[in-house]
Amino acid sequence: MTDKLLNDEIIAQVRDVFDGLQDEVEVMFFGRQNDCDYCDDTRQLLSEVIGVSDKLSLNEYDLEEDAALAQQFGVDKAPGFVMVGRQDGQRVDYGVRFSGIPAGHEFSTLIHSLILVSGRDSRLNDQTRAFLAGLTEPVHLQVFVTPT
Repeated sequence: MTDKLLNDEIIAQVRDVFDGLQDEVEVMFFGRQNDCDYCDDTRQLLSEVIGVSDKLSLNEYDLEEDAALAQQFGVDKAPGFVMVGRQDGQRVDYGVRFSGIPAGHEFSTLIHSLILVSGRDSRLNDQTRAFLAGLTEPVHLQVFVTPT
């Protein structure tokens, strides 16, 4: 078995933050059997984080074997994962996607994203919501980081 990626202090901090989780969140992990340098580490990291709260669940899929599901959720890289709400047994997609391992500074983004999806609210102010409501064309926003 691989050593834990998160030490007890980090797990305790995450547990404290997750005390405020409101609703269930499913993390849909997409990996690949071959040619996926960070799949195992990403799967393990997600498993350790998800294990902190019973409001979180992790389901694993293969990017190639489950290509239709990956396409449905817009996942085209491995490792990749989607955070969806769970309501009445159904997935509610809030558009949150990650590609690659959320290590380093991205770890806090992972935790914050789980909280936002659980709360079912982006916490955007009214002015920003009004601006976004006025958009007439789709916007595809991506943030790229590289491991160093």
